[in-house]
Amino acid sequence: MLQEKNIAFLYPGQGSQVVGMGKDLCQQYHYARHLFEQAGDVLGFDLMNICFNGPEEELRLTSITQPALLVTSVIAHQVLTRELGMTPKTAAGHSLGEYSALCCAGGIDFADAVKLVHLRGKYMQEAVPVGKGAMAAIMNLDIDSIREACRRAAQEEQEVVMVANYNLPSQIVIAGDTSAVELACTYCKEMGAKKAVMLPVSAPFHCSLMQPAQDRLQKDMESITFNDLQYTIINNVDAAYMYRAEDIPTSLTRQVTGTVRWYESMEILLGDGIHSFVELGSGKVLSGIMRKINKEARILNLESCEDLKKIEEAFYAAAQ
Repeated sequence: MLQEKNIAFLYPGQGSQVVGMGKDLCQQYHYARHLFEQAGDVLGFDLMNICFNGPEEELRLTSITQPALLVTSVIAHQVLTRELGMTPKTAAGHSLGEYSALCCAGGIDFADAVKLVHLRGKYMQEAVPVGKGAMAAIMNLDIDSIREACRRAAQEEQEVVMVANYNLPSQIVIAGDTSAVELACTYCKEMGAKKAVMLPVSAPFHCSLMQPAQDRLQKDMESITFNDLQYTIINNVDAAYMYRAEDIPTSLTRQVTGTVRWYESMEILLGDGIHSFVELGSGKVLSGIMRKINKEARILNLESCEDLKKIEEAFYAAAQ
């Protein structure tokens, strides 16, 4: 059993998906494959086959991407806890990843989580017609200036544009109506942004245009049983610790239209003495962000059996 206590688990969100995700762990651990099979039963289609073999275009569909990422994160979590006995002090998930974090911390049943994220993806895609909404990444411009650019663009266009993801002080994502986002990008460049790049996404996530999706998801939450968590997680919409069952559905519902306050969340964890992080699931996006926030933090990720060996060497060899 690992002796180190100050470890946080991190769970990735949409954009981290890749064909082949979860395959290596499923070939090694029977219980990992069982989770994919269980998810397929809930969804009514072969999620495992799409994750392992694609096509990539299908895996990118929001209603498929979201359960795919959740399942691969839960698998990575189970492998880490079963094989190495590692448990976190706390955890956090980026957007969709908050569902993964809650599921792994015992706040929501796996089957219910799979069903909810599938519906979440479906509702978010249906909330705004393709082409009407957009997202853009703003590089190297302070958040107050970005908010002012969004305010001016929204007022001029009489449309929506707002901060969607606060990933880093140098990497902030905005979302809203396409023309308003484009105008806000122009203003950001005028204010000194190094880059303002439109993102290849199918919908404007985490802004008020997602209100129809939020309303539909809130109704679905009413039939779900939530539990107190086995350890705290820090949520996206408030950048605050959460533990009680009654706080979970409100957090998940508000998150649909709210800003993902990732940078603030990571700063809180670091300030509270967390100095080791393990990203669980597909990709290394959150690991890369953390390295930019704090170069001294110990950061590993788990998406393959080889990664598991690296984690064992990094954490357990030091404890001997």
